[in-house]
Amino acid sequence: MTKKYKIQGLECPNCARALEEQLNTGKYIKSAKIEFVKSTLEIKSDDDQKAVEEAIKIAKQVEPDAKIVVDNNKSNKSKNGVLLDVCLLLLGLVLAIITLTVKMPTWLYWTMFVSSALLMGYKTYYRALKLLLKGTINENFLVTLSVIGATLVGEHCDGLMVVGLYTIGKILESAALNKSKKSIEELTNIKPEFAYLVNENNEEIKVDPSEIKIGDTIIVKAGEKVAVDGVVISRNVTLNTQSLTGESLPVSVSEGDEVLSGSIVLDGVLYIKATKEYKNSTVSKILNLIENASDKKAKTETVISKIARWYTLGIILLAIGVWGIVWAVTQNLNTAIYRGLIFLVISCPCAFAISVPLSYFSGIGNASRKGILVKGSNYLDVLTKIKAVDFDKTGTLTTGEFEIVNVIQKGEYKKEEIVYFACLGEQYSNHPLAKGITRNCTQKLPILEKIKEIAGEGVYFEYNNNKYFVGRKQKDLQKTMVEVYENDILIGIIELCDEIKESTKPCIKDLKAMGIKTIMLSGDNESVVKDVAKEVGLDEAYGKLLPEDKYKFIENQKKQKVVMAYVGDGINDAPSLTLADVGISMGLNGSEASIEASDIVIANDNPQKIVEAIKISKFTRKIVWQNIILSAVTKLTFLTLGTLGITGMLSAVIADVGVTLLAILNSLRVLRYNEK
Repeated sequence: MTKKYKIQGLECPNCARALEEQLNTGKYIKSAKIEFVKSTLEIKSDDDQKAVEEAIKIAKQVEPDAKIVVDNNKSNKSKNGVLLDVCLLLLGLVLAIITLTVKMPTWLYWTMFVSSALLMGYKTYYRALKLLLKGTINENFLVTLSVIGATLVGEHCDGLMVVGLYTIGKILESAALNKSKKSIEELTNIKPEFAYLVNENNEEIKVDPSEIKIGDTIIVKAGEKVAVDGVVISRNVTLNTQSLTGESLPVSVSEGDEVLSGSIVLDGVLYIKATKEYKNSTVSKILNLIENASDKKAKTETVISKIARWYTLGIILLAIGVWGIVWAVTQNLNTAIYRGLIFLVISCPCAFAISVPLSYFSGIGNASRKGILVKGSNYLDVLTKIKAVDFDKTGTLTTGEFEIVNVIQKGEYKKEEIVYFACLGEQYSNHPLAKGITRNCTQKLPILEKIKEIAGEGVYFEYNNNKYFVGRKQKDLQKTMVEVYENDILIGIIELCDEIKESTKPCIKDLKAMGIKTIMLSGDNESVVKDVAKEVGLDEAYGKLLPEDKYKFIENQKKQKVVMAYVGDGINDAPSLTLADVGISMGLNGSEASIEASDIVIANDNPQKIVEAIKISKFTRKIVWQNIILSAVTKLTFLTLGTLGITGMLSAVIADVGVTLLAILNSLRVLRYNEK
């Protein structure tokens, strides 16, 4: 059984990772996963009560400030804790100023000095001691050691200012992180909280979306969210689908149109017949994809996380080395200790540990807002290296909605009769060509008893004592055609075509401008494939390909070390989507197999979103490296200056806090990035 809880008090992703590792060693906890940005803890266990009690106990030992909220009604108490921290900090600062500026007896001086240091940094010292007893040292230990060391060498002002500025920095970091968390959570705030079910007596009953069954009728009023996917059965209304597809323009729907859960009714009242249960509806798919996005981390994020485990210990050893070198050169113990302490202060890993994962999560959040659902930050990284994009044709580059453009008569039957015979068999098929044919039927079709559909071939059926076949027997037809046979005699050929999507040409143009090769792999005949390729400007196009042929083509690309993405929407695309470096499925209403096999899901059928995804990934990567370089250069500069005695401890702590805040604010640029 899996349960999710809110978790408060975690200061950085590194803290979350350390706690997650310890939770996974629990006796009653099968597995634990912490979402730092969303402040949630997911626990899988056989006994919920024992597991959460064990989790609370481990949290107190590893992260004293971490609080697992079992009762959601108590989750707002953290605001009071922040207010108390600010008040104690201000009181400590006032005492520090008085202590350092007013002459007083020695006993009073030390009383006020110690009181000031405790008020400003009691949490830091407590965390350092708690974790030290568990055999763990982190930035809290570095700061505590710096305060004690500065006091011992007579730099009392620096000691107090270090802990004061560090605490101010942590409060500001927390505020910046909470703002970013709130921004990201707003992107996923699409879950409908309720639905109005219309019962047999035509009464409206307020229910949880999970209670709605397929075939139920629900009513959605202006300002409310559609609870489940369904079909409009009355009323014409306008919907806001921006949170699902990223498209800002309202969408008008009328009777017979499909509507997606999470859409917001802008005007009027909408009656819908449910076609899916909530767990299988669009909004549920989106939330699952977003919630699991942090499972697969980018290589940069993973490396930073691994380094953070040994970083603090390494810094302490280096600080001892600096102390030894300075002592050997200056022959002054106090000077050596002081410069070693500067090394400790400036080396806190917060800037790296917070900004890198925050940048990636912001990138995933921004993409989600635009209707691009990325299953992990590692795929954002791979997108930046893409050199080729392989496209399926039908439903990907084209609309997938076929229209009859010509009917070729091969006997005495009229064109209308040939189409009618085709409709008789195709009415039971879900194939795109079948839907294109039956869309043109205006007559009521009889129910057939003897009918059989063979995948990749067509439909066999009997009607008025005659045997019919609708499908394709001739393999050398040059266009998209469906043959109609009566008693094994060809009576007509129906020619169809599907339109190229409006956004296909701009997508191909933009990809080529980025230096990315564009290729089409289609099961359609060569003639149609070449026509489409020429019209949209593809670099290469191949037709008459079976799913295994596409798979082999991608295998060959990978052997040639070509980093590539495959874009498709059908069940037969699943193997290719899985094999590609990045599999991109088109549309949340596409096949479950393709959505499951893909790494990125485009919520609507817009190929231009692929270009947006690549641009977001490149901007995210750019911000990640900006933060890494900014933090590294700043720290190395002040390490050098501090070691040489040019700057003091105050400069070091200001630089450390400042670069962390800058890195966090820079990460938030990813969340607001817009290619336009």
